[in-house]
Parts: sequence; structure tokens; C-alpha cells
Amino acid sequence: LWAVIIIVFSVLRPSTFPTSANFETIFGTQAVQLVITLGLIVSLTAGEFDLSVASVMGFSATMVAFLNVNHGWALIPAIVATLVVGLIIGSFNAFVVVKIGVSSLIVTLGMGTFLSGVGFGISNSVTIGGISQNLLNAMQNTFLGLPIAFYVGLFICIVLWYVLGYTPLGRQLLFVGEGREVARLAGLRVDSMRALALISTALICTIAGIMQAGVVGAADPGGGPPYLLPAFAGAFLGQTVINPGRFSPWGVFVATYFLVTGITGLQLLGGAGWVQDVFYGAALVIAVTLARLVARQRRA
Repeated sequence: LWAVIIIVFSVLRPSTFPTSANFETIFGTQAVQLVITLGLIVSLTAGEFDLSVASVMGFSATMVAFLNVNHGWALIPAIVATLVVGLIIGSFNAFVVVKIGVSSLIVTLGMGTFLSGVGFGISNSVTIGGISQNLLNAMQNTFLGLPIAFYVGLFICIVLWYVLGYTPLGRQLLFVGEGREVARLAGLRVDSMRALALISTALICTIAGIMQAGVVGAADPGGGPPYLLPAFAGAFLGQTVINPGRFSPWGVFVATYFLVTGITGLQLLGGAGWVQDVFYGAALVIAVTLARLVARQRRA
């Protein structure tokens, strides 16, 4: 389907769509979205829904900028401190969800709202610019026409593909997500796996926030939430490809760039800004429906 829409838009807009500049833009601008979605599927694989992924990303971008610009911290200490805060956020989510037993939907929804508020508070509700040029160079410099941020996302995709598909840890996460009670009876440490998944999701999204600060060159405290819907759309759409019925890093890679290819094509055809919301919303509904049908076929 991805190939089909590329062909269709290439025929409809031959002078603007099938160009190297357009494809460099498509692949070069979605690295942060890709990393957020990759982080999301770790918790989804373990059967937990994390609605705070986009807010964690936005808060992390704001925090690294806040420390680096407003308080004059060197870049490395600012990044380390931001990663530690991301670890604390993930650990808190895991504690409340796993130990206390509150639904992950409720906990992460509240955490996301909390982080958005804190981000506006520490930034005084303004965009923070002037981030260290070293971070900008690390994310914006190009190799083979694509920014380094794209290769960071690709590297995380490869690591998760190996861990989830070829290690005992990955298989245990999958078993826990498929059936907690069965996994517990089989001797797996179900609670530890769930906690690890939520912590990993928060850390990966924290990395995405640091990337975002370098990609944009500034931190917008309200920039996180718009990434949430595309993340879920990409995660569930990715569940229908590569390894149908299972969340897959390569499936996420394909789905993320399939979605942005479709949006770019529609915009080149003259679609207004609302096209993006319509496309992502429809894609999420279709993706979840297809994923459910695929899972039903596997069980049959």
C-alpha cells in the first residue's frame, strides 16, 4: 500500500512528489515521531497502554533546554539530568500501575497532563531557544542527504527489533502481553516485565525529547501532545505488517513513513492543514480494526 500511494502521488504530482528533496524531507522530519512510536510499542507489547509518551517527549525537550539555556548547564549534564528524570517518570508509572494496581490508561493520562503543566511552568509558557549548537549539529548534520536524527531513530529500531525478536527478554514481554496469568503460571516474573516495559517506554521517549530539542533548535512546552495520535496510529498500523498481529519495530518504521507519505501527498494536492488530523484519525481506527481482525485470524 505504501508503494501504491507513492506511485499514485507521483503520477498526480510528477514535478513535486517524486523528487529527492521531497523524499529527504519525508524521511528526515519523522525521526522523533518514529522514536516515540518505538517507545510506545514496548509497553504495548507487555499489554500496557502509555498515554504519556508524547508529553514525556515534550517535557524532556523543554527540560534539556531549560537546564542548558536558562540555567547555563553544559549540554552533557543537562542531557544526563533529563534522562534521570525520564527514568523517575517511568519508575513512578510502573510503581502505581504494577504495585498499586491502577490502570495504566489512567496513570499515564494523568502523568501526561501533569508533565505538560510542569513544562509550561518551568518555561513560563514560552518557547526556549538558544540550545547548545553541539546538540543541533548532532541532530541536524546530514549523511547521504538525511539528518543524523534519522539514523538515531534507525539505530533504536534495529536495537528493539533484536531485543524483542531474538532475546529471551523480548519473548517474555510478548508472553506477558499475550496472557498475564498464563505467563505467571509458566514462571515468568510478570510484574517485573510490566514495570520494565513502562520504564523503557519513558526512557525512549525521553531520548526522543532530547532529539526534538536538537532537531528544532528550540523547545516548545506545548509541542508534545500532537505526537500522541500519530504514535498510536503508527503502532497499530505497524501491527498489520512484517509480523501480523504483533507489534514490530520494522512495522512501526513502515507505518510511520507510510502515514507521513500519505499526508505529504495530500498536502501537495492542495489539502489544508486539517488533512493531517483526518488522515491520522482515520488511520488509527482502520489500523486498530485490521489489527483486531489479524489477531482473530491467528487465534482461529
